[in-house]
Amino acid sequence: MIRILIVDDDSIIREGLKMIMETQQDITVVGCGENGQQAVELCRRYKPDVALLDIRMPMMDGIEASQLIIKEKLAAPLLLTTFDEKDLILRALKSGVSGYILKNSPADRILGAIRVVASGGTVFQKDILDYITSQMKVSPKENIFTQLTERELEVTALVSRGLSNKEIGEALFISDGTVRNHISSILDKTHLEHRTQIAIAFLSQNS
Repeated sequence: MIRILIVDDDSIIREGLKMIMETQQDITVVGCGENGQQAVELCRRYKPDVALLDIRMPMMDGIEASQLIIKEKLAAPLLLTTFDEKDLILRALKSGVSGYILKNSPADRILGAIRVVASGGTVFQKDILDYITSQMKVSPKENIFTQLTERELEVTALVSRGLSNKEIGEALFISDGTVRNHISSILDKTHLEHRTQIAIAFLSQNS
């Protein structure tokens, strides 16, 4: 069962999302909130698997809340956004959130994103991903992946597809621990901070 927290200052969106979640046999809503401060407090109380957060909220926005949630290892944040918040999307990238999805996405896409994030993967809706990669274009001489081994490049490519450590291990016939070691090595060699940045940088250089 995937335990999810929903936080959005718009009660209509919040209740609408809750109704969608309650139709699913593998998802249970453990709580709802209306600002980032509540998001952190509710994550501390309920320890959900996924925190579905609006990116723009009063008192504390979804990015600040995500940073605290990630720092305390309380949940995997998944941000809800709109296209008039592109500046916030780029800021959120630095926080290491597990993904971004547009608020007007169909229910099955939101549910799919939640399941991917709950499994340890990452989600970047195509329109958002296209925007992020367009802002992160680098020239070939700035390729940060040249120091990686062949196996590390394979892991990097699978991370960029949003696969979890378990899925990467199954694809490459290696253990979860070995996958974690490869990711640590990739982060060290590329000077990136988390797997989200690995995915975006790789996609940017290969798009």
